[in-house]
Amino acid sequence: MSQYFELHPQDPQPRLLRQTVQILQQGGLIAYPTDSCYALGCHIGDAAALERIRRLRAADRHHHFTLVCADLAQIGRFARVETWQFRILKSATPGPFTFLLPATRETPRRLQHPQRRTIGVRIPDHVVPRALLSLLGEPIMSSTLLLPGEAIPLNDGREIRARLEHQIDAVLDSGSCGLQPTTVIDLSVSPPVVLRQGLGRLPGMDAGRG
Repeated sequence: MSQYFELHPQDPQPRLLRQTVQILQQGGLIAYPTDSCYALGCHIGDAAALERIRRLRAADRHHHFTLVCADLAQIGRFARVETWQFRILKSATPGPFTFLLPATRETPRRLQHPQRRTIGVRIPDHVVPRALLSLLGEPIMSSTLLLPGEAIPLNDGREIRARLEHQIDAVLDSGSCGLQPTTVIDLSVSPPVVLRQGLGRLPGMDAGRG
């Protein structure tokens, strides 16, 4: 049965965050809030936890997972970033965007797209994951909490616990955080392309266009 942590949305309790870090480091799978919607997260180095996310999402091997990062320096460890890409990242983060970039050698192959060798990265503008990332000291491997056959992500902590309490290890509930997923922008091509228009908007960029 999953643990259930009620976190203050502006000042999350350090004790509960430390417990969450321990769960992640021990191979656990969590549901947590972001600035777009709730997400599933696990430790970047845990292959078994990643497969648990795949099963929950019914995701195939082409599914793009996301590294939720604390800052641009952390992104630079796992993605190759040129000057023009850095300018876009700097202008749009933190915020509700996921960017696809070429992965570095430090990025585990299982996290990369099998053909393109890209990785999704993002920096959320939400106090809970940012505080969690600060304590953890490394990115969280993440995927939107959108269950198979459903049109919108789960958004209520108690409902998440009720439906997934035997499939995940912890629910971080800081209240509703929205139903719209991030905007996904492919920065591995030039000009960049908006692959999915979600909550975030960049001037001059529309879905399917560079």
